Amino acid sequence: MTTFEALHKIGMLKSQLAASDYKVIKIVEYKAVNKKAPYDINEIHAERQALRDEINELEELMPTFEEGGLC
Repeated sequence: MTTFEALHKIGMLKSQLAASDYKVIKIVEYKAVNKKAPYDINEIHAERQALRDEINELEELMPTFEEGGLC
């Protein structure tokens, strides 16, 4: 994977993460007024954490890509 490909993938993953922000906000709003949340927080958290983990793995590889001349 080139640096460009890694940066592109990171951007896509961050977009997916941002796209689920509204679910987190909605859960917080419902919990604040003691209503049942419309989404399963455990499922949302697991999905979002998987995205963050993949982003972190790719970001950790960035110096490796640059040192190896894979730009």
